[in-house]
Amino acid sequence: MDVTERYRLVTENLDETVTPDELRSLLETEDHPSAYWGFEPSGMMHLGTGLLCGYKILDLVNAGFNFTIFLADWHAWINNKLGGNIDDIRFCGEYFIQGFSSIGLTPNRVRYIWASELMEQPGYLETTIRIGKSINLSRLYRCLPVMGRAMGLKDMEAAALLYPCMQVADIFQLKLDCACAGIDQRKAHMLARDVAEKMGRKKPICLHTHLLLGLTGAVAGGSAKFDEDAAVSQEIGTKMSKSIPGNCIYIHDSPAEIRNKVVKAYCPPKVTVGNPVLEVAKYIIFSRDGSLPVERPAKYGGSVEFHSYAELERSYMAGGLHPLDLKNSVAEALAKLLEPVRSYFKNKQKMLQRMKKLEATR
Repeated sequence: MDVTERYRLVTENLDETVTPDELRSLLETEDHPSAYWGFEPSGMMHLGTGLLCGYKILDLVNAGFNFTIFLADWHAWINNKLGGNIDDIRFCGEYFIQGFSSIGLTPNRVRYIWASELMEQPGYLETTIRIGKSINLSRLYRCLPVMGRAMGLKDMEAAALLYPCMQVADIFQLKLDCACAGIDQRKAHMLARDVAEKMGRKKPICLHTHLLLGLTGAVAGGSAKFDEDAAVSQEIGTKMSKSIPGNCIYIHDSPAEIRNKVVKAYCPPKVTVGNPVLEVAKYIIFSRDGSLPVERPAKYGGSVEFHSYAELERSYMAGGLHPLDLKNSVAEALAKLLEPVRSYFKNKQKMLQRMKKLEATR
């Protein structure tokens, strides 16, 4: 695979690359650069984590990257995920390994490492402290929304102040070429780049993906502010979330559950911006299948197949595709796409039952 194809594979469907020139230079000089993505084990895996993130990791693996999936157990503990129960957090991390493995990210293709493992390595604490000494408190406070908290919050545990410093230390300790995350983690990555210059460390290239919109749509975003950029703040506030009932599709949902959730999703006719059903088509279905077949009676235009998201978007915006036809086709395509995941989890029902219990009592 030549550099141009590798670059296309890495950057496809990203919100941002910091910086494109640095990435291209890396691909020209390294056959197997290093990259990571950190995940707080915090609940059931939905499309945004399992497929949008998972598929992008697969892209990087296929482009030759040595990839690390970082299970941020201590970060989740600091963030009080799953009630701050570290045993539940670590069980959820094991579930994450299975979830990613179900789409092909098996331990022989990527490296899984726990935050608790990394923190035991020599030099980690010193690096974290040096990072803290290189920035002021104001900069640190601006980074706290990477924890999923609104900007300006003051009533939080003091341990939260360690969180951004730890994220930067993770990147330095792993000696990474690239740091990958959703756009909501941009502040931590920019902090890493700034601190790297001060500390003489390798400056990470940063790859930021879109945050998949929740099924309830952008109208449910609320007034909380997560970023100075209004568009980014809106994207963070309306992302697919497992904590909002009916807002997400889990990767092991049954076809009936998928159809039920998609049919109820926000999907106004001729509206393409802030439309979660179209987002699933764009970031999930077209990224893997490359097309979307729509079956409908002849009196409603007959069956049609879209071979690009742009083609689908134009048709929907012009009123050439009814919302229900879009929903039915997306649900059907998604159910087929997730069949291998459901099959993978068939013999892991005890794990799923415990995860469902954690979701219900969190």
